[in-house]
Amino acid sequence: MAAHTQKNNKPGKSGGKEAQPLIIAKTPAEEQRLRLERLMRNPDKPAPIPDRPKEWNPRAPPEFVRDVMGSSAGAGSGEFHVYRHLRRREYQRQDFLDKMAEKQDADVEYLKKVELNIKAAEERTAKRRKKREKMKQKKLMAKKAKQEANDKKEGDADESSDSSEEEKGDEEREADDDAEAPSFIMGKK
Repeated sequence: MAAHTQKNNKPGKSGGKEAQPLIIAKTPAEEQRLRLERLMRNPDKPAPIPDRPKEWNPRAPPEFVRDVMGSSAGAGSGEFHVYRHLRRREYQRQDFLDKMAEKQDADVEYLKKVELNIKAAEERTAKRRKKREKMKQKKLMAKKAKQEANDKKEGDADESSDSSEEEKGDEEREADDDAEAPSFIMGKK
């Protein structure tokens, strides 16, 4: 059957799909390109995403072993193969359990390391926050001191101008008093 023929061979009626030539991919890159082209022909159609393969688990050991092999003579030649398969399966199960235990230990160690890293980062952050707060307080205190110095300077300038006016007024009053008061009161001769 040719790939380029239409699905519906009746004349005058078009098939659901356009005729496309059969292309055989020669390289993996070309195969990937063809798959992408096929997906991009209809972008509204959802792309098939396969599920992750399930993790392999060994078969659980039997709870009750019915045919226990003994060490007595007379075992058949097939018993060795049964024993070999059971032994292989048990070794696989033990290896799997060992790997799972190592993985759990690694996960616990990783979580502890992450916790220590977070704690160390929080300590560094707290230390730097404290330093920033200290610098802010220092700047604020310097700003307040500068503001107080400016206020004091302005206040001193106002007070000095006020006090000089008061001194001038006192001197004028004294001069007026000197003119009116007798000389013996003022201590003058």
